[in-house]
Amino acid sequence: MAAGPWIYAAVALSVLLDVFLPILPSGVLLVTAATVAAAGDGSLPALALCAAAASLLGDLAAYRLAWHGRSRLHRAVARSPRLRAAQERLGTALARGGGALVVVARFAPAGRSVVSLAAGAARRRAAHFLPWSALAGAAWATYSVGLGYLGREWLGTTWTAVAVPVLALFLAGTLALCLIPRPPAPTPSTAA
Repeated sequence: MAAGPWIYAAVALSVLLDVFLPILPSGVLLVTAATVAAAGDGSLPALALCAAAASLLGDLAAYRLAWHGRSRLHRAVARSPRLRAAQERLGTALARGGGALVVVARFAPAGRSVVSLAAGAARRRAAHFLPWSALAGAAWATYSVGLGYLGREWLGTTWTAVAVPVLALFLAGTLALCLIPRPPAPTPSTAA
């Protein structure tokens, strides 16, 4: 099912849209497609390039949408304590430079969405955000395709050739969540 030229379009569409719908299994689809491509049914470099380009285009779409819909986004974030805390954390990290954060967040579940939307809402200059987004997409795509390739090479044609790389993808996401800086805990104010 993951063989054939249509898989490139399916991967691109999934990666493009998962910035808006983080529940889409774009990483799993990419690893699976890479596992199949490693068997000779596709091109690994083309798959990585397709995923990286779709990642950058999705980030740009979310960034521009947040740039233009800033007031609506702020109202939506204000209604959720979790989103407010995430936005504050992200704002602090982006203010400290943020390039590495964009790359790390690409691996974290929904991190790409939060970073792209926050960068647009904060009106960060595209020249500061997009190069890091391109690097993040290329790193994530290369890592995911590499996992699929290694799974196929090391584990053959068994179901574990997909399961083990997908597990490694999820572990990278968990590690990325741990690497995202947390804001300092608020200090209790003392009453006089």
